[in-house]
This record gives sequence, structure tokens and C-alpha cells, in this order.
Amino acid sequence: MNPEQSNASIRNFTLSSEIFMHANLDIYSQMTYIVLSSYMSESNRPSLAEIAQKGRMSTKQAMNSMQRLVFHKLIPHKFYRQMINEFQDDRLSWSAKGLLTYCKENTVTSIDELLVLCDQTDEDEQSIRKALDELKSAGYLEDYPELNRIVS
Repeated sequence: MNPEQSNASIRNFTLSSEIFMHANLDIYSQMTYIVLSSYMSESNRPSLAEIAQKGRMSTKQAMNSMQRLVFHKLIPHKFYRQMINEFQDDRLSWSAKGLLTYCKENTVTSIDELLVLCDQTDEDEQSIRKALDELKSAGYLEDYPELNRIVS
């Protein structure tokens, strides 16, 4: 490769050293942040596998590091949701994942409708509310204002 070709493939980006000031972030979270920062636009964002490869970590480590970045509000949860399928999000129980799937298909669901579903399963009101709490704390109810209001 001649010098002109190697210079053409180099991308420059500026990164604040602020990421190193977060004492609660491990090296994987810092590296994930650096990899994400190296991409110029959201339309050109890397896949989870690319983040893992470029950050020299496993896919699971990359996913966990993104969760920490969301927790510390260094990346938006919506961005995380777009990168990670909710079925890969190990913060959610299977009940919460199933409830989220139902809510995606029935976007104007109310708590009363969900409680009617309890009669069709062995779930009780408490387990539905627990799943809703999980979804809220993980940031998945942002798109469902009615349910988000109920859980608040």
C-alpha cells in the first residue's frame, strides 16, 4: 500500500478525554464509547459485532458495556434499543420480553387490557406490574406513554 492509499483510508475524529473521568466505567465501556465515537453519523453506525471486534471484546462484553454507557447517560437508550434486539437484552426477564412484544403489536394497550390477559394465563397482576417495572427501568416504555404513566 502506498502512502497516498494509506492516508485516504485514515479517518480523523476528536474524542473528549471525559470518558476516562468516569470512575465506574470499565475498559470495555470506554473502548465501546471510543469505537462509537469514531463513526461520523448515526446512519453509519457499527453493528454490535463490529463494536466487539474493534474493541477487542466478545459480543456479550460489548452489549454489557453499552448497557453501562446507557446507565451513565453517555449514549441514549433509544440508540441502544436500535442496536440491540430486546431479546438479547439480558436485563429483561422472559415475562418482560413477552409483554414488550405484545405492546409492540398493540400500541394503545392499557393496564386494564393487560389485566384481562392475566385471566388467559397463569400470570397475576403483580407479575404484570413487575414486568412493566422492568421495562420502565430498562427504558423500553418510552414509546408507550400510557403504560409509562401507569408505572410512574
